[in-house]
Amino acid sequence: MYDLIVRAKNLHIAIEAEKIVQVAPEILAPSRAELRFLELHAVSGVVDAHVHFNEPGHTDWEGIASGSKALAAGGGTTFVDMPLNSIPVTTTKAALEEKLELLAAKSLTDYAVWGGLTPDSLPHLEELAAGGVMGFKAFMSGSGLPEFERSNEETLFQGMQIAARLGLPVAVHAESERITSALSTAAREQGKTSIRDYLDSRPIEAELEAIQSAVLLAKETGCALHVVHISSATGVELVTSAKRDGVNVTAETCPHYLWFCDTDLERLGAVLKCAPPVRSAAEVEKLWRVLEQIDILGSDHSPAPPSMKTDADFFKIWGGISGVQSSLEVLATAAQKRNIPLEPLIQRLSANPAKRFALPNKGQLEVGFDADITLLELGKSWTLEPTDLHYRHTQSPYLGASLTARVKHTLLRGRTIWDGQQFADPQGKFLRP
Repeated sequence: MYDLIVRAKNLHIAIEAEKIVQVAPEILAPSRAELRFLELHAVSGVVDAHVHFNEPGHTDWEGIASGSKALAAGGGTTFVDMPLNSIPVTTTKAALEEKLELLAAKSLTDYAVWGGLTPDSLPHLEELAAGGVMGFKAFMSGSGLPEFERSNEETLFQGMQIAARLGLPVAVHAESERITSALSTAAREQGKTSIRDYLDSRPIEAELEAIQSAVLLAKETGCALHVVHISSATGVELVTSAKRDGVNVTAETCPHYLWFCDTDLERLGAVLKCAPPVRSAAEVEKLWRVLEQIDILGSDHSPAPPSMKTDADFFKIWGGISGVQSSLEVLATAAQKRNIPLEPLIQRLSANPAKRFALPNKGQLEVGFDADITLLELGKSWTLEPTDLHYRHTQSPYLGASLTARVKHTLLRGRTIWDGQQFADPQGKFLRP
């Protein structure tokens, strides 16, 4: 007799002691409890390896409690928190311990943590690894925060050497500081501060130069490299080419690069500002065409208070998109429109990040894995409204979107954490790689 059987439209899942013990089109065995979702599609819970929940220090931007609830409402069961924009940034043992204490008390979902790779953090990488960080995040251009300094080539090279020895990956924000700084300075000196001026200051070429540099350093050091939020098909193809040359590297893009284009930014404004910026409609189509070469889809959820999203100078506006709740619903909707099967997207949202970052027993609806299950309604149209959002600030570029996929129920290790109306109490566990 199983503890629980989840019966969905596409499959049945039997669960004992938080683990999946059987997956089949139909399970006839008895169980102590049963959840029937015969009109819904069961998929593995989303593993979002790229979020900024901004706690401690900037809880007024988001916070662990609201961020993890929004993740669960979007079908997510695991996240990996970035080392910025919290205060202190996660670049020391003490900062890591402070963040882990808050995560243990507040997170609804399971979680892991990125450590920061900055010039100041190099002496602390070993103690961060001992504390359980999943890997290290570096910015190749300015982060926008003085407390999280960018990594020049020397810092990145040294950090990759240490990370390779520790057996942990390095994730890079790949934009050329040389190009972006020069272009943005020149634009502002000429009084050019519009949305289009911002777009012109961060061209695809800046992304490509940085990816090539990071790949070369990873090849020389033997470090596992992860290139986050790639905005262009050519950027993805550079990673693919490096793989063929034997470099241990993976590519990530985000739902907003597959959903929005530059004219959407001009229409929506600050709520869609990010770096790298969204690209042309033609580039969006190219990115869809290289989907098979993309390893991971992450939200890059990076919220801020509305006061930081308002300024006549578009360069001064905080760049970051609130999207952790919408990743699965947006991508599943786009897949239906394009007649793309759902499975390749789920692979990149769940299984691939769990595997790449060695998150144990996560990301697959397979025997032996944690019973992290999302129930998804497909084919019924609905519109995302502010009342649907569970962020601290109900702002998102996806508001008003017409969607044909909706998360109705989320289970973490066999327990319901979101039933479409209410959330469970915090029960997240820390995942060491």
